This record gives sequence, C-alpha cells and structure tokens, in this order.
Amino acid sequence: MSTRAFRMKLKPGQVEEYKRRHDEIWPELSQALRDAGIYDYSIFLDEETLHLFAVLKLREGETSAALPGLPVMQRWWDSMAPLMEVEPGNRPKEWGLVPMFYMA
Repeated sequence: MSTRAFRMKLKPGQVEEYKRRHDEIWPELSQALRDAGIYDYSIFLDEETLHLFAVLKLREGETSAALPGLPVMQRWWDSMAPLMEVEPGNRPKEWGLVPMFYMA
C-alpha cells in the first residue's frame, strides 16, 4: 500500500460545477479507479486559492499508470478541462506534495 498526494487548481467560478460533477462521478470511472488499485480517495478545496488537494491510497501491485490511456479517463479529463488548469491532452495539471507528517 502507498499513499499519493498532489495539488490541482480550479479556474475561478468553477467550484460548484466541479463539486457537482464529482458528486455524480460516472460509475465506469469509479470502477476504473478501483480496478487500478485506488481506494480511499479524497479531494479537498482551499477556497481562498482554488487549489485542490488530493490524497489517495494505492493497493499493493496497483496499475494506476495505465489510467491515462483508458477512454473513460480521457473522456473525464475532456469534460473537466473547462473547470481547471490542464496539460496538453486535458490531463489536469498536478503538483506533487511532499509528505511532512503522518500519524497512524
């Protein structure tokens, strides 16, 4: 098991729509994430900066590296691109976060 944390950024005025789309996440996308070994996935918003902070756990032997190539992932990114900062191909820009403290 491993934990991954990263930051993304919303565009101004997109908070409610981002939340709505995640509240209604496509079942096939949720299944693809689970199949890739992702579980216990949370995204938090800093309302002042519009930064999103994501934390997810990966099961041993995870296959998340294949996610960007899945059609459902690409469709999701395309649908989310108007709401957030993205890379070419509409993958959300991600800034990795360095672990500083953990308490079990």
